[in-house]
Amino acid sequence: MLKANFSSSKSVIVYRYGTDYTVYLSSLGYHVRMQYERKNIQQMAGYVPGEQPTDAHTIKLNTNENPYPPPAAVMAALGEVQPEDLRRYPSPAAAGFRDAAARCHGVSSEQIVTTNGGDELIRLALTTFVEPGQPVGIADPSYSLYLTAAAIHGSPVVKAKLTDHWQLPTDFAQQMNAAGVALTLVVNPHAPSGQLLKKDTIAALADALDGVLMVDEAYVDFADPSHNLVPLIKQHNNLLILRTLSKGYSLAGLRLGYGIGPTNLITPIATKTRDSFSVDAIADRVGATALAHRESFSAGWAMVRENREKLVGELRKRGFTVPDSQTNFCLARVPNQATQSAHTLYLALKEAGILVRYFDTPALNNCLRITIGTAEQNARLLAAIDAASHE
Repeated sequence: MLKANFSSSKSVIVYRYGTDYTVYLSSLGYHVRMQYERKNIQQMAGYVPGEQPTDAHTIKLNTNENPYPPPAAVMAALGEVQPEDLRRYPSPAAAGFRDAAARCHGVSSEQIVTTNGGDELIRLALTTFVEPGQPVGIADPSYSLYLTAAAIHGSPVVKAKLTDHWQLPTDFAQQMNAAGVALTLVVNPHAPSGQLLKKDTIAALADALDGVLMVDEAYVDFADPSHNLVPLIKQHNNLLILRTLSKGYSLAGLRLGYGIGPTNLITPIATKTRDSFSVDAIADRVGATALAHRESFSAGWAMVRENREKLVGELRKRGFTVPDSQTNFCLARVPNQATQSAHTLYLALKEAGILVRYFDTPALNNCLRITIGTAEQNARLLAAIDAASHE
């Protein structure tokens, strides 16, 4: 059936093909515009990524990259890529990386699925486990891409507001179950606050939820090293863990992620809904090398933790409210007595050549999310904050 929206200005949008119909409307004096997008795509807002600098001097503290480069072994693996590797299609399952991830986490390769960045796994979880129109559940606030992915899928989003201390409400699972949520997305450590839910909390949540629980561990490499959710997948057949090499492994430009879970969740993704060549040959080779040299990255993770504690302490001295973080960023609320709002400070820092993330949302009112940089970058940030506060 053809659908059309009329307006008093003699303009009409037609939502399907229909030559005879459009000719007829034109004959009546209407200006006809064809609309080919699905209606939910037309109505949604796209994901807004962090700003990219246009010069080499800008300090980029807005998109949570690791400030330290990959080790020499990873760069050597990149140099070993041969023309034949590029001429041929890659391994459909990215077998080299998949096996390396299985060894890294002590699971079978059938419990690993490789993806084009962690974001692809979010889309695949929706495609695999959520009927179009069925709701998806998240905490509020959370990673904004969840909203975009759900809108593309045609699923409403059930939001459970976090407490004043950035914790899940005690009835979080009950809210999700009552709404008929098929997939609950929890980023842990949490973005944007940096808070970490303990293993027992995640286990209890998986037990209580009727649907699939995806725990997005994009930032877990910067958390307490004793934190490990992987053993839980043996006990919870509805638990899917997202990992990425973008943050901890300094490979955001490679676009490589993976999922860890029980085979009842991994198999349909790996064999049905995942694109057969979503991970290229370069990412397969370099990613496997990165996981094999995991210990080489751990020193950088420790430095980020050390720099994080120092930066958080300095921000608190300046009156910012900053929750404890287990990530490579912190969320800083501008002091109430400050002469500048978070947005004004964000602009002042940008003018000084420092990018941080500002979210114009009620839940993050007057907050800036700041990526932990090197000691030198953090010192420049603090100096710029001090300079801005005296303007």
